[in-house]
Amino acid sequence: MKLEFLGAAGTVTGSRTLVTVEGQRLLVDCGLFQGYKNLRLMNWEAFAFDPKQLDAVVLTHAHLDHSGALPLLVKQGFSGPVFATPGTIDVCHVLLPDSGRLQEEDAAYANRHQTSKHKPALPLYTEADAERALRRLQALPFEQRVDVAAFLRLRLRPAGHILGASSVELSIDDATVLFSGDLGRPDDSIMRAPAPIEHADHVVVESTYGDRLHEPQSAETVLGDVIKRTAARGGSVVIPAFAVGRAQSLLYAIYRLKTRSEIPDLPVFLNSPMAIDMTKIYHRHRAEHRLSVEECSGLCHVAERLRHPTRDPSSDHERDPRTEGAGEEQLPPVVLDREHVEPHAEDQVHERDRHPDREHDDRAQLRADRRDALERLHVRSPRPRGTRSRRREPCG
Repeated sequence: MKLEFLGAAGTVTGSRTLVTVEGQRLLVDCGLFQGYKNLRLMNWEAFAFDPKQLDAVVLTHAHLDHSGALPLLVKQGFSGPVFATPGTIDVCHVLLPDSGRLQEEDAAYANRHQTSKHKPALPLYTEADAERALRRLQALPFEQRVDVAAFLRLRLRPAGHILGASSVELSIDDATVLFSGDLGRPDDSIMRAPAPIEHADHVVVESTYGDRLHEPQSAETVLGDVIKRTAARGGSVVIPAFAVGRAQSLLYAIYRLKTRSEIPDLPVFLNSPMAIDMTKIYHRHRAEHRLSVEECSGLCHVAERLRHPTRDPSSDHERDPRTEGAGEEQLPPVVLDREHVEPHAEDQVHERDRHPDREHDDRAQLRADRRDALERLHVRSPRPRGTRSRRREPCG
């Protein structure tokens, strides 16, 4: 067996490991390089192998630094199966098309404002490329074994990182190699602990945070203290949150704090269409996490979800009674907002808010939606009748 580390070596993004056994080639993960420009430029380099000669791909999970280059791989000729858990496939259906759309937006902006030396500037890949890549995905449930090549048998073990996250176990004759993928915490409030690994002859471990220790203090307690202090002085809490995983953990923590009456019953707003979609996926994969039906519903409904504004004041909207009625002072809110997050390996966040003149109606509307929401949230008096409201979407 030969292993080639073609990404996530010297950096923490762009995970790609090529496994070659007796002429059979399997790629473990196909991630984007993210972060500084010198890393992002690596996405434009040719693959270190011929995609047409690749037999299969297996994804440990759906974060873009592990799956985001899959549209490029298919675009350049890969036509084999991409094995992933059902949860990973569902999350990829959210992340990959969004990544393609944002690539197109960045290229369109560069062409309109001539900010690129390339004429024309082209997207790394498009939404259509991402949709084509999704058709290569093949579901492999946890703990099931499948022959992916003449000499390779594959099994996916629960890794507890996000929904669908797995460790990849490859068996070759009598030897076993395990690729850990990103591992979750054994005591995570939502995700179940990673599966115990009984045996492996060789282990390839992700170690982004291998030189750090977790703080002993409960993050939920710290969050509750911040919210209480801010509410006491009449402020608003704005929390940058990655749409996949982090937003759901925060929503669940706020739900638990409210249920135990450890924070005031404040209005909470989730300002991220992607996080809204992700929260719904948690309902479809309840077997993968610790939440009961009631807790999962609480996570989903603790916040008002901001996606599309409705301009009809007579629309059937579930209004928050705390924001209506004469003489009532509006409570300070908690806002979970993806748009303030800085770029990070765990989620692809683009600079779309830096360019307010972009001509993409949906993105422009989201920005207007957020501005409207934040302006309304900072008003201390009750909301006047006829003020734009937003519908609550069903979850589950």
